[in-house]
Amino acid sequence: MTAVTGNHQATVRIKDLLLRAYIGIKEEEINNQQDVLINVCLTYDAANYRTITKQIIGHVDGNRFALLERLTHEVLSIVMEHEAVHWAAVEIDKPHALRYAESVSVRLEAHRDS
Repeated sequence: MTAVTGNHQATVRIKDLLLRAYIGIKEEEINNQQDVLINVCLTYDAANYRTITKQIIGHVDGNRFALLERLTHEVLSIVMEHEAVHWAAVEIDKPHALRYAESVSVRLEAHRDS
């Protein structure tokens, strides 16, 4: 059996975190919460993904965002606040945002400089 040596990063995926928020600027969007489906992928040395997930829920659930792009940027910022995170990608889907599409999504990535 070979010993594992060196610094290894773990990859964590938070899949299909389903929350509700107010997203948009049209009257129906301002007055009605919509489902958002959040997916996060990150590499880290020792980040606590439960803590990150709780922070995302606290920031998103039931709150207002004018744009899906803004919401995605804010969630990515929450993830990257954790020093142990080296790289992260956040994709947020807004189901049924377009008549003939299952969803619309925005994806952003960030990388911490060494």
